Parts: sequence; structure tokens; C-alpha cells
Amino acid sequence: MKRMGRPKGGTNKSHRKEEKLALVLRNLAGETAADLERETGIYHTQIHKWTKQYLEGGEEALVNKRKPGNPLAKYERKKNLTPMEQLEYKVAKLERELLKKDAEIVRLKKLNEQERGDAKRK
Repeated sequence: MKRMGRPKGGTNKSHRKEEKLALVLRNLAGETAADLERETGIYHTQIHKWTKQYLEGGEEALVNKRKPGNPLAKYERKKNLTPMEQLEYKVAKLERELLKKDAEIVRLKKLNEQERGDAKRK
């Protein structure tokens, strides 16, 4: 049985706006998505999806909306960090901790409000 999609453990490929636009324009000019798939290896269904996005929202609809990965990973992969990179890593780590603490405070405030509301109803 042929397996669909990416191989297990593989990463999702992201395509630049320019690459998507070039394929969409070729598709709109008359080349079939199946021919483009054979040439590029990008599934014809994906090319159809990009074409639809382009027709509905223009070039901006093809911009990659993917969020960047773990900002700390680039530091964690390196064996020897320069003093500046060590400081940048520490700042990024502290910023991440602060965001987590802020989110926890918001969560606890909501929980506290709910508990007070439940107590008033009883």
C-alpha cells in the first residue's frame, strides 16, 4: 500500500511565496497541476489550494503564516556559544519564563473569578 503524506519523522516542507506564485501563475496559464506535480514533486492538490488562495486573496494569501520554531533551539544545538550568544540565550530563556508566568497569572485570575462567582450563587 502506498503511504500518503510525508514519511514518519520527516518535517513539513514550507514553500516561499515566490515559489508558490510561480506555480500558481503557470497553473493559471494552462499547465495542469498534475504536470506541475510531476515536475516539482509538490502534490497537485496543494497547487490547486494555492491557486484558490491566490484567486481569493491575491499574492498576500500565499505568504507563509507558519510561526517560527523554538527560538532557543539555535542556541541549544551549538556546542560553544560566544559570550554574546550566551547572553542572548539567557535573555530569550528569561523572556519565555516570563511569558509562562504571565499566562499562569491570567489563568489563576480567571479561576479565582469563577470560584467567587460560584460561591455567590450558593
